[in-house]
Amino acid sequence: MSVPIITVAQMREWEKATWASSQTEAEVIRRVGKRIAKRARKLTGSGDSILILAGKGNNGNDAKAAGEFIDDRQVEIFNVASPETDITLLHELLHRKVALIIDGLFGIGLNRPLDEHWQKLISVVNASRVPVLAVDAPSGLNCDTGLPEGAAIEAALTLTVGAPKKGMLAQSAWPYVGRLEVTEDVGLVPCPLSSEMNWIQANDFEQFPPRRAEAGHKGLYGHLAILAGSMGYHGASVLASRAAQRAQPGLITLYTQEPVYHVVASQLQAVMAGIFAPEMKFPESTTAILMGPGMHGPGVADAMKKTVQRIWRDWPAPVVVDASALDLLAAGVLPKGPRVITPHPGEAARMLNSTSRQVQADRLHALRELSKRFGNCWVVLKGNQTLVGTKEGDVYVNSSGNPYMAQGGSGDVLSGYIGGLLAQPVLQSDIAKILRFAVWQHGATADALQEKNKIWVVEDLAAQLGNEG
Repeated sequence: MSVPIITVAQMREWEKATWASSQTEAEVIRRVGKRIAKRARKLTGSGDSILILAGKGNNGNDAKAAGEFIDDRQVEIFNVASPETDITLLHELLHRKVALIIDGLFGIGLNRPLDEHWQKLISVVNASRVPVLAVDAPSGLNCDTGLPEGAAIEAALTLTVGAPKKGMLAQSAWPYVGRLEVTEDVGLVPCPLSSEMNWIQANDFEQFPPRRAEAGHKGLYGHLAILAGSMGYHGASVLASRAAQRAQPGLITLYTQEPVYHVVASQLQAVMAGIFAPEMKFPESTTAILMGPGMHGPGVADAMKKTVQRIWRDWPAPVVVDASALDLLAAGVLPKGPRVITPHPGEAARMLNSTSRQVQADRLHALRELSKRFGNCWVVLKGNQTLVGTKEGDVYVNSSGNPYMAQGGSGDVLSGYIGGLLAQPVLQSDIAKILRFAVWQHGATADALQEKNKIWVVEDLAAQLGNEG
């Protein structure tokens, strides 16, 4: 299940509740060490050298415990007691061929500036460019503010215990945290805490989407209409359509601009194709509409504006708006059905009359404001750790994905997949789960592609979408 994103003080409460349950710190440390070792083995190969940097506290104990569970690797445990004197030995150790550093110097409790000697030692680790697996938190990062205390380890991966800490999700923390993963099942009691922000986990989606009835037919699984594509941007409509197919709705019809109709239609088989007209009417079977991918050509906005606003306001079924169509929406309109917008930070900034920097500085606030301004809609605020939510209630933070998703067309794939899921009447009772699943599946598919291939492209993402979990 998704876990709350918590403060350091809340994590301490959770630990106290665990110790009061008769669970021992030693057992939790052993289990954490085992999880660290498992991740370290995945990041390295047989015979590789792993350097464990262990501080004086439990964070260092966690790191050292990992060494007991790492076999067929060369493991060196370096107990760092005095950074001023130990930095020389660190230089020597790093001159060897080290495949991975496990960082156990400081934990989540650090809340004071590091002295110059610790800062120098951390800078040596960062300058080595050896990938770092940080235990619970990158050493030097304040896990409440998301800011380094003078200096912080730049981890490739942070394996945090129990739940993410609030500061780890701040934009300022991203260069230090790297990829953030949560290790559960380490002996802590069930989490007694709650938060408005929650971390999406793969196990949130067991038995979802639900198994279909044996006698099911395409009429039961909805009809998605897509308004997309224009001269020079026709590929976006094709990607969105193919991604929608991966969600397996009953029917899909793409309506595109007349100049690109033939080139678009010739690339689609099961997806029906038509030409967009401003006053067009949709088939009665239509159960959801997606608008926006590739609507960039000259004059397209003028031709589409009234249609986009009419559908947003009046259509009774779910509507998804992405890309250029986001700029055509009117604020202050209360729609007649469920609505979803999928902006990246730049698009969100335009919709809020703000800047991308301001959006990224407080992504939760940006999401809430977007929802308020645009009819209490659902917002999928894309980017690192994509957010899903509305103007109030729980907001969900995506845990999957990687930087290689930063390719043109990735967003079109996501919006098409969301549209294909939302079109299915059997799923429409839980829009929050549909959106969480879509963003997680989108990222998890990219993670699987990255693990198997040095190079992959967005077309591969569209072709593989939906196979994870």
